[in-house]
Amino acid sequence: MHSVIQALGLVLDPQVLLTVVLASLFGLFVGAVPGLTATMATALLVPITFFMDPLSAVAAIVACTAMAITAGDIPGCLLRIPGTPASAAYTDETFAMTKRGLGAQALGASLVSSVIGGIVGTVVLILAAPALARIALQFSSFEYFWLALIGLSCAAFVSSDDALRGFVSLLIGLFIASVGMDGVSGTPRFTLGVTELLGGISFIPAMIGMFAVSEILNSLVRGTARERFAATQKVTGIFRGILGLIRHYWRNVARGSVTGTLIGVLPGAGGDIAAWISYATAKRFSKTPEKFGTGHPEGVIEAGAANNGGLSGAWVPALVFGIPGDAVTAIAVGVLFMKGLNPGPRLFEAQAEMLYAVFIIFLIANLLLLPFGWAAIRLASRILTVPRPQLMAIILLFCVVGSFAINNTVFDIGLMLGFGILAFLLNLAGFPVAPIILGIVLGPLLEQNFLTSMVIAGGDITGFFERPVAAALGVAAILIWAVPLGLAGLRLLRGGTRAAKPAENNS
Repeated sequence: MHSVIQALGLVLDPQVLLTVVLASLFGLFVGAVPGLTATMATALLVPITFFMDPLSAVAAIVACTAMAITAGDIPGCLLRIPGTPASAAYTDETFAMTKRGLGAQALGASLVSSVIGGIVGTVVLILAAPALARIALQFSSFEYFWLALIGLSCAAFVSSDDALRGFVSLLIGLFIASVGMDGVSGTPRFTLGVTELLGGISFIPAMIGMFAVSEILNSLVRGTARERFAATQKVTGIFRGILGLIRHYWRNVARGSVTGTLIGVLPGAGGDIAAWISYATAKRFSKTPEKFGTGHPEGVIEAGAANNGGLSGAWVPALVFGIPGDAVTAIAVGVLFMKGLNPGPRLFEAQAEMLYAVFIIFLIANLLLLPFGWAAIRLASRILTVPRPQLMAIILLFCVVGSFAINNTVFDIGLMLGFGILAFLLNLAGFPVAPIILGIVLGPLLEQNFLTSMVIAGGDITGFFERPVAAALGVAAILIWAVPLGLAGLRLLRGGTRAAKPAENNS
């Protein structure tokens, strides 16, 4: 109880509250502009958090992300252009509702269900994280190695429709993480004689380049950077009849909140995948599946709840094990390390008041969604008239200044541009970027715990299976890789058998 009172004192600091408000407004603006994702908003905030105290930095990320995810529904509903990837799952549905004159109902239902989903996810975070931390205190390097491997594996398989492309992206991230001085021998690796690379590739410029610069390049290539958005209709009466709608579809709200939170806990998944799965689940169990796609609110409510539930869930592995649940929490983990707060079970003992303060900020951010979201929806027509050329120029300026400010070196600006071009080319080829970021963050953790475990086990690989928890995690990691490969092998065998039968008949 003493820690909770101390946490309230930390959160009620005027600087922290002002940071939450400003980050919320920034997140609403970025989320409401098509093409500017929640991850990009967080990446642009990171250089600013460099000058903040630890709590304000985390508060800015939490508030900005929650607002951006919800604001992404606005252009999807009014223009059929999803503001963020998480909104894409039900963009057609909300736009169909808008064409039927139900745009206010679509945005109101999405907003309220997002708030409920976010609060449910926060409650799960508050209850699950401390309990898991007590268990994690018993973990050794063997368990942490398997956890890191499971996190990377899930990122490879879950974050892309093509597991092979996800795996390749993961390997790119691990390669980037290996650049610099070897942690054991002190030997330079892949530095090409460049002195600035001896300390490794700076995470912040790489991340800004991959999410912000690549999006600017995408806009330029597609020709959308010079376009203006179409005129939008005014939306009024957002909350009219929403309570009755939520009460009627309470099962969808509950299922979306729980599903989103559980998927968010899975490393590499996040709110985007949670929204798609929840929308599909809503249609699968609906009594009127034929209405989906015609402007029906059922799927919108369930997927909207899953969005913000997934955001909170992703913080569980990030805080307890230091393993990010998605790209946003990967950025947050990087910020925590930068501020000297190493995520992990010891954090729950050493700085309990700080963690309770983070939990309170999650609740505040989700509650602020109602008034701030209402205001953003009312101002949507003005937000969407921002000229894109000026917007892209401002974003690029933020990218350059932010990358330079980390180490005060022009080399980091070059890194940012290089990674932006790399991410742009990978996106063109259909390779996901999120596994690369997770690989950069988790690569050192994987390597360090592997080497430590090998030293403890005297080079005997069976040592990774001697402890019960390590053995269970090891089996889980092996199954994550074995099952998809086995299924792919079976499909190849069946395909070969079918091809052989016609050949036999012809002969």
